[in-house]
Amino acid sequence: MLTLDLATKLAVVATVERGEDIRLLGGLVYLTHTRNTGAAFSFAEGFTVVFTLIAVVVAVVIVRTARRLFSTGWAVALGLVLGGALGNLVDRVFREPGFLRGGVVDFVSVLAPDGEVYPVFNVADSAIVCGGVLGAFLALRGVEFDGTRGTGTDAGDAPARD
Repeated sequence: MLTLDLATKLAVVATVERGEDIRLLGGLVYLTHTRNTGAAFSFAEGFTVVFTLIAVVVAVVIVRTARRLFSTGWAVALGLVLGGALGNLVDRVFREPGFLRGGVVDFVSVLAPDGEVYPVFNVADSAIVCGGVLGAFLALRGVEFDGTRGTGTDAGDAPARD
Protein backbone atom coordinates (compact mmCIF):
# COMPACT_ATOMS: atom_id res chain seq x y z
CA MET A 1 0.00 0.00 0.00
CA LEU A 2 2.84 2.36 0.82
CA THR A 3 4.43 1.78 -2.59
CA LEU A 4 1.11 2.38 -4.41
CA ASP A 5 0.52 5.57 -2.42
CA LEU A 6 4.00 6.94 -3.11
CA ALA A 7 3.84 6.01 -6.81
CA THR A 8 0.47 7.70 -7.32
CA LYS A 9 1.60 10.84 -5.51
CA LEU A 10 4.80 11.02 -7.58
CA ALA A 11 2.76 10.62 -10.77
CA VAL A 12 0.31 13.35 -9.76
CA VAL A 13 3.04 15.78 -8.72
CA ALA A 14 4.86 15.18 -12.03
CA THR A 15 1.84 15.45 -14.33
CA VAL A 16 -0.96 17.50 -12.73
CA GLU A 17 -0.56 21.20 -11.90
CA ARG A 18 -1.80 22.30 -8.47
CA GLY A 19 -5.44 23.28 -8.71
CA GLU A 20 -5.87 21.60 -12.11
CA ASP A 21 -8.96 19.41 -12.45
CA ILE A 22 -8.88 16.41 -14.79
CA ARG A 23 -12.33 14.93 -15.33
CA LEU A 24 -12.53 11.11 -15.39
CA LEU A 25 -15.39 8.62 -15.73
CA GLY A 26 -17.82 11.26 -16.97
CA GLY A 27 -17.29 13.48 -13.93
CA LEU A 28 -17.64 10.75 -11.32
CA VAL A 29 -13.99 11.25 -10.35
CA TYR A 30 -11.59 14.16 -10.82
CA LEU A 31 -7.83 14.29 -10.40
CA THR A 32 -7.21 17.48 -8.45
CA HIS A 33 -3.68 18.16 -7.17
CA THR A 34 -3.90 19.78 -3.72
CA ARG A 35 -1.77 19.84 -0.56
CA ASN A 36 -3.20 19.24 2.90
CA THR A 37 -1.29 20.39 6.00
CA GLY A 38 -4.12 19.37 8.32
CA ALA A 39 -5.79 16.12 9.22
CA ALA A 40 -8.61 14.44 7.34
CA PHE A 41 -10.81 16.85 5.42
CA SER A 42 -8.22 19.62 5.99
CA PHE A 43 -9.22 19.77 9.66
CA ALA A 44 -6.81 21.66 11.93
CA GLU A 45 -4.49 22.96 9.23
CA GLY A 46 -1.32 24.35 10.73
CA PHE A 47 -0.94 21.46 13.19
CA THR A 48 1.21 19.43 10.81
CA VAL A 49 3.87 18.68 13.44
CA VAL A 50 1.21 17.24 15.76
CA PHE A 51 -0.19 15.00 13.01
CA THR A 52 3.32 13.91 12.09
CA LEU A 53 3.99 12.83 15.68
CA ILE A 54 0.62 11.04 15.86
CA ALA A 55 1.47 9.13 12.66
CA VAL A 56 4.81 8.08 14.17
CA VAL A 57 3.10 6.84 17.35
CA VAL A 58 0.47 4.93 15.33
CA ALA A 59 3.19 3.28 13.24
CA VAL A 60 5.19 2.26 16.32
CA VAL A 61 2.12 0.83 18.08
CA ILE A 62 1.11 -1.19 15.00
CA VAL A 63 4.62 -2.56 14.50
CA ARG A 64 4.84 -3.54 18.18
CA THR A 65 1.37 -5.15 18.01
CA ALA A 66 2.31 -7.15 14.89
CA ARG A 67 4.17 -9.71 17.02
CA ARG A 68 0.86 -10.76 18.61
CA LEU A 69 -1.11 -11.00 15.36
CA PHE A 70 -2.33 -14.41 14.29
CA SER A 71 -5.53 -13.17 12.68
CA THR A 72 -5.36 -12.60 8.93
CA GLY A 73 -8.16 -10.04 9.16
CA TRP A 74 -6.38 -7.98 11.81
CA ALA A 75 -3.09 -8.24 9.91
CA VAL A 76 -4.79 -6.82 6.80
CA ALA A 77 -6.59 -4.09 8.78
CA LEU A 78 -3.49 -2.94 10.63
CA GLY A 79 -1.35 -3.29 7.50
CA LEU A 80 -3.69 -0.92 5.65
CA VAL A 81 -3.60 1.61 8.49
CA LEU A 82 0.19 1.32 8.78
CA GLY A 83 0.74 1.71 5.04
CA GLY A 84 -1.57 4.72 4.91
CA ALA A 85 -0.03 6.36 7.95
CA LEU A 86 3.49 5.88 6.54
CA GLY A 87 2.44 7.19 3.13
CA ASN A 88 1.14 10.44 4.59
CA LEU A 89 4.08 10.58 7.02
CA VAL A 90 6.55 10.55 4.12
CA ASP A 91 4.79 13.63 2.72
CA ARG A 92 4.82 15.42 6.09
CA VAL A 93 8.53 14.74 6.54
CA PHE A 94 9.87 15.37 3.04
CA ARG A 95 7.50 17.74 1.18
CA GLU A 96 7.51 21.53 1.24
CA PRO A 97 7.46 23.72 3.23
CA GLY A 98 9.90 21.60 5.24
CA PHE A 99 10.75 18.82 7.67
CA LEU A 100 7.71 17.71 9.77
CA ARG A 101 5.60 20.48 8.17
CA GLY A 102 5.08 19.13 4.66
CA GLY A 103 1.72 19.13 2.94
CA VAL A 104 0.21 15.75 2.09
CA VAL A 105 -0.50 15.33 -1.63
CA ASP A 106 -4.23 14.75 -2.15
CA PHE A 107 -5.61 14.19 -5.62
CA VAL A 108 -8.88 12.23 -5.81
CA SER A 109 -12.08 14.28 -5.85
CA VAL A 110 -15.42 12.49 -6.11
CA LEU A 111 -18.45 13.85 -8.03
CA ALA A 112 -17.05 17.36 -8.46
CA PRO A 113 -13.67 19.09 -8.82
CA ASP A 114 -11.77 20.64 -5.90
CA GLY A 115 -13.60 18.68 -3.21
CA GLU A 116 -16.89 20.53 -3.66
CA VAL A 117 -18.96 17.41 -2.82
CA TYR A 118 -16.51 15.26 -0.85
CA PRO A 119 -13.04 16.25 0.41
CA VAL A 120 -10.06 15.49 -1.81
CA PHE A 121 -8.10 12.42 -0.67
CA ASN A 122 -5.32 10.02 -1.68
CA VAL A 123 -4.49 6.29 -1.65
CA ALA A 124 -3.09 6.48 1.89
CA ASP A 125 -6.30 8.07 3.19
CA SER A 126 -8.32 5.31 1.51
CA ALA A 127 -6.13 2.64 3.10
CA ILE A 128 -6.54 4.17 6.56
CA VAL A 129 -10.33 4.32 6.20
CA CYS A 130 -10.61 0.78 4.80
CA GLY A 131 -8.32 -0.57 7.53
CA GLY A 132 -10.32 1.25 10.18
CA VAL A 133 -13.63 -0.09 8.87
CA LEU A 134 -12.23 -3.64 8.70
CA GLY A 135 -10.83 -3.29 12.23
CA ALA A 136 -14.20 -2.07 13.55
CA PHE A 137 -15.93 -4.99 11.81
CA LEU A 138 -13.49 -7.49 13.35
CA ALA A 139 -13.87 -5.92 16.79
CA LEU A 140 -17.67 -6.05 16.54
CA ARG A 141 -17.43 -9.73 15.58
CA GLY A 142 -15.25 -10.31 18.64
CA VAL A 143 -12.18 -11.40 16.68
CA GLU A 144 -9.04 -11.04 18.79
CA PHE A 145 -5.53 -10.30 17.49
CA ASP A 146 -4.60 -13.93 18.07
CA GLY A 147 -7.44 -15.05 15.79
CA THR A 148 -9.72 -16.38 18.51
CA ARG A 149 -13.22 -15.09 19.14
CA GLY A 150 -13.89 -13.26 22.39
CA THR A 151 -16.37 -14.72 24.86
CA GLY A 152 -18.84 -11.87 24.13
CA THR A 153 -22.38 -13.30 23.78
CA ASP A 154 -21.98 -17.09 23.98
CA ALA A 155 -19.65 -17.72 26.89
CA GLY A 156 -20.21 -21.48 26.58
CA ASP A 157 -18.79 -21.67 23.06
CA ALA A 158 -15.21 -22.71 22.60
CA PRO A 159 -12.94 -20.03 21.12
CA ALA A 160 -12.93 -20.21 17.35
CA ARG A 161 -9.95 -19.42 15.15
CA ASP A 162 -10.22 -16.66 12.52
